[in-house]
Amino acid sequence: MSAPLIDEPPRGNLAGFRRYFKQDIVSGLLVFLIALPLCLGISLACGYPPIAGIFTAIIGAIVTTFISNSELTIKGPAAGLIVIAIGCIEDFGGDGLIGGWTDADLSAYKAALAVGVAAAILQILFGIFRAGILGEFFPISAVHGMLAAIGIIIVIKQFPVALGVTGASGGPLEMLRQFPDYVIQANPAIATIGVVSLLIMFCWPLAGRRVAILKKVPSPMVVLLVAIPMGMGFDLLHEHAYSLANHEYQLGEQYLVKMPDRAFGMFDDITLPDFSALSQFKAWKWAMMFFIIGSLESLLSAKAIDLLDPWKRKTNMDRDIVAVGVANLCAASIGGLPMISEIVRSKANIDNGARTRFADFWHGIFLLCCVALIPTVLHRIPLAALAAMLVYTGYRLAHPAEFVHVWRIGKEQLAIFVTTMFMVLATDLLIGVAAGILLKMIIHVSNGVPLGSLFKPYLEVEEVDEQTSQIIARQSAVFSNWIPFKRQIEDIGLVQRRNLIVDLSDAKLVDHSVMEKLVELERDFEQEGLSFQVRGLDFLKPLADNPHAARKRSLPRMRRVTVTASESLEDTLIEHFTACGACGYTSIPCRGAGRQGLGSGLTKQDQVRLELVVSAAVCESMLDMLRREFVDRHSITICVENVEVLRADDFLPDDRAPAEAVALD
Repeated sequence: MSAPLIDEPPRGNLAGFRRYFKQDIVSGLLVFLIALPLCLGISLACGYPPIAGIFTAIIGAIVTTFISNSELTIKGPAAGLIVIAIGCIEDFGGDGLIGGWTDADLSAYKAALAVGVAAAILQILFGIFRAGILGEFFPISAVHGMLAAIGIIIVIKQFPVALGVTGASGGPLEMLRQFPDYVIQANPAIATIGVVSLLIMFCWPLAGRRVAILKKVPSPMVVLLVAIPMGMGFDLLHEHAYSLANHEYQLGEQYLVKMPDRAFGMFDDITLPDFSALSQFKAWKWAMMFFIIGSLESLLSAKAIDLLDPWKRKTNMDRDIVAVGVANLCAASIGGLPMISEIVRSKANIDNGARTRFADFWHGIFLLCCVALIPTVLHRIPLAALAAMLVYTGYRLAHPAEFVHVWRIGKEQLAIFVTTMFMVLATDLLIGVAAGILLKMIIHVSNGVPLGSLFKPYLEVEEVDEQTSQIIARQSAVFSNWIPFKRQIEDIGLVQRRNLIVDLSDAKLVDHSVMEKLVELERDFEQEGLSFQVRGLDFLKPLADNPHAARKRSLPRMRRVTVTASESLEDTLIEHFTACGACGYTSIPCRGAGRQGLGSGLTKQDQVRLELVVSAAVCESMLDMLRREFVDRHSITICVENVEVLRADDFLPDDRAPAEAVALD
């Protein structure tokens, strides 16, 4: 449940620390319960030691609290960076804990830390030079396709771990083909822990919908409460074998999380980067991937949490990237994973009633105390339980509903989404995202966008009155020319404090990314007490029946319904049509007869011909009404045809948005 609004937005300053201490520390504790197992699981999936994820979350919580002004985001390791991290480790010759922690794994780990330092410095420079707006360049469908691919890769990589299969490695598609073998090779005891953990992850949220009190207990913590006793029951602390179905299986500490064996032993695991790795070209390839994908994910998460913030506080994205960069620099310097603003834990932070950024601080303090004081308890966590949590996380990233959502926005968006996803699976993240961007540009050009306007918006600024300006967009408004377009909007509106009208009537194409970003800008203007209007969309035809669908310059399609009936029914029909949503009609008196009239010798009857132009939805409502109320009781003729109109708004009620009513066949 979101926190109730109070008179003044809470701020993460000294006064806010004291005033909201109770709410923030309670939320920090609850987020800690979610973060602890996820930090361990993500770290292992990345090929780093388990403690690396804890280092990251602690440093992220403490350092960014005092640099960023993002009040409700939780900083820490995230599933979205697993693919990059394990790719970097493998490229430097390591494989994480597969087959045990060897000198090669340690060398690759140190090289990855150096890469993390380089990426962090790039992030800091990125924020200092106010380049945070570059996150606006990437098309939304390509980003979602990338995240879906990351989710699928996480599921593929963690599936054998959840079954207790050791030594599973290879590319995502190669490992996917080996799934039947993993099932055959599964260690039954470990697989039992993994399957039970996975069932809890999927079923606990469903149970929370029925029993409210269960919703307050995070499912990862429930998994630990069940999995740790199961691991103790299988005596995983001691090496031994057991037989089942004439097959012998091994059990032991290799199936448990490796943690320090004494209090404060975590500080013995501090590892320094090997900066000599930066002399190799491949190190900079991974640094760029950490930098680009990490920064993009962090920006998107921070923006999403701003929209969920009950007090609508706005994060300074450049400042937030600097904060994440500084924290990443500190984390990588002592052995930690890269971090971002994490969306799931941040949403939990809001739901738990956090007020200021000190909730993030307290979640880090709880992590520090837990790992420093009771590491032997954490050592009892089965790896299969952590793998099950990550399988669930990957499923959420690649949820089937995401495919349906993109399909509803437009077929071309689904093509970009799927292309990006498959290219990431077949190659890597950068090539996959580049493929999605290239396909989107090809689609734009095929839809009539001039090559010259792909990267440069053609804008005209007019003064409407003393308080209002108008920006007229020519040729196109698409993701690739959005950055200068947005700068112009913000400079005139938010900087100069003027109301703004954006006229898109002369654009040949307005793509999905721009449609969504215009909605975000409307909220920004509203928060500043300014007016922001988008005009001219009714001159553009949406490519799907969705408010955020791309719009192409052409005449929008509507339905023309022609009804011929007895003159006495005119007023009744008009009343019913209006109730269905029609907002205008043409009435033409006429004389004639239908088949029944001709058969009975009545060749001239007084009739009325009603013509209405309506949306597809209203048309269907009218036809249903006519079938129920008139067709069987009266002599009536109904014709429906598709027509194109100059302005769809002329045929829609004032209280309905064009994008909600204009439909395509």
